[in-house]
Parts: sequence; structure tokens; C-alpha cells
Amino acid sequence: MLTNETQKLFDDAQHIVFMTGAGVSTASGIPDYRSKGGLYSTSELDRPEYLLSHTCFQREPERQYKFMKENMYFPNAKANIIHEKMAAFVKAGKARVITQNVDGLHTQLDPTTIEFHGSLYRVYADIDHKPASVHDYLKSMYRAGDQAILRPDITFYEEMPQHVEAAIAAVAEADLVVVVGTSFKVYPFAGLIDYAPSRAVKIAINMEQIQTHIPIKQIIADATQFFAALQLR
Repeated sequence: MLTNETQKLFDDAQHIVFMTGAGVSTASGIPDYRSKGGLYSTSELDRPEYLLSHTCFQREPERQYKFMKENMYFPNAKANIIHEKMAAFVKAGKARVITQNVDGLHTQLDPTTIEFHGSLYRVYADIDHKPASVHDYLKSMYRAGDQAILRPDITFYEEMPQHVEAAIAAVAEADLVVVVGTSFKVYPFAGLIDYAPSRAVKIAINMEQIQTHIPIKQIIADATQFFAALQLR
């Protein structure tokens, strides 16, 4: 799983970029989206992509709210060894993290994380963008007083992701790009790898192979075991 050759890639790299997806948080008890048994395959509600879209927010905000509240919030979840090891590389000045995840677990340990799709735990009123507490939001989707509709600060389908320029800049400086826990099917996130220098090494650590037009070394393994073994030197 973790060979001496792969460990050396991490030892030698000075600008690692970790690109992470929902598979990173499954060890924290949060289901992923597209794998067998993931949120999209087990949801009793139809068309999760629609339920997480801007169109749904405009047309059926109550239905969207119910879906998110019942399926996506895990306030007691804790960061796992993958988050911890990546944060250690960041603290050592060797890495940046760009995540698709909206669960906030990377940011608990690494405030510099680029949350490409935002966070469920930042909430605001759509009408004026004033912040609200997630505690209040989980009790009601309407702001007390004026009943303005609240929403989490995440990127719905049909919306532009957050911090795109910062993410591109980070990848453009990478000498090692490490894709972890993502099907790599969601764009523009998956397209970020196109900005990596040609000389940069690209590896993926997943339970299943990903499809990419860029040559990438694929390590089919449990990422929790891989990162438990990985050393920061």
C-alpha cells in the first residue's frame, strides 16, 4: 500500500496539494455520495442532484432543507487520521488542502483549507447575506423576526464554486498532487488538476479507480490505512 517509493514522493515534495472528497470523511461516520451505499444510492428522496441544486432552493426550499437536515448534518463527527495527517503536512509548511467536502472537518484542524464547495456550518440569510447560527438553522430554515430563508454557505448545483482562483493558484505551484476519497466526476473541481505543472507527480488514493485524462498513479487502498502509515519527515 505505502511503498518506500511512494513515501519518498512525500519526503521530497515541498508543495503538496491534497484534493479531497467525501471518502475522506467516511471514517468519521459521514456517508459519501456516489459509492455503493453512499448518500445518492440510499436516499429515499429522488434525484439528490436536484435536491442540492439552486433551482430546488428557489422552487422548493422546504424540501431541500429537509433533505440536507436529515442526510448531511453530522455535528458530532470528528476529524480522523486522514484529516490529522494532512493537517500535519500543512503545519510543516509542505502542503495545502483543497476539499470538495462541506462537513468542515478539514477546517477544524487546518483553517487554511480551501473549501471549494463551502461549509454546511456557515449559514446566512439569502435575502441580505447576514450570518446566522447553524444551531438556529437546524431548528428552522426561517430567520426569527422577518422569516427570511436561511441557507448553508455551500455550492449548490448550478452555482459557481468558492475560492476558484485560490485553488488554481495552489495547484499551479504543486510538485505533488494527491487525490483522495473522490470519484473525481464533479467539475470544475476535477478540472483543477489541469493546472498542475507537467513535472508535478500526480497520485490518487481511493477504493476504486478514477477516470482522468492526465496520467496519474492510482493506489487502490483504504485511505485511512495509507495515511496512518504515511510519515511526515
